[in-house]
Amino acid sequence: MIVEEALVQELKTKHTQAQAFEVLVNTYKERLYWQIRGIVLNHDDADDVLQNTFIKIYKNIDGFKGDSQLFSWMYRIATNEALSFIKQRAKMQGITDVDYQEKLVSNLHADVFFDGDEIQLKLQQAIATLP
Repeated sequence: MIVEEALVQELKTKHTQAQAFEVLVNTYKERLYWQIRGIVLNHDDADDVLQNTFIKIYKNIDGFKGDSQLFSWMYRIATNEALSFIKQRAKMQGITDVDYQEKLVSNLHADVFFDGDEIQLKLQQAIATLP
């Protein structure tokens, strides 16, 4: 178990930053991946958004004030990155965010990384229709 305050301090210190960032990534990558994956639905897209999330965390760690838990701050960055990704992809295709989400859900059957049953597929479809 890591102590968040100590990790944040190490992330903000130049000579311990690289090692602390490696600890951060190894500790939180799976949880953040699944948060992002729940939004973008595609494995490859989730990997790309996760990478962008960690870049943003690395660049902005000095702005983390500690008003919330470190994971809460990273979770918010990951969510915003995923939503921005959806908006960007929808705009590139000339469709709305909702239409793009529906398109992603319809492609879940072909996703080799989605091993869910019919109930999980229906759940993803329902989530995609939420405002």
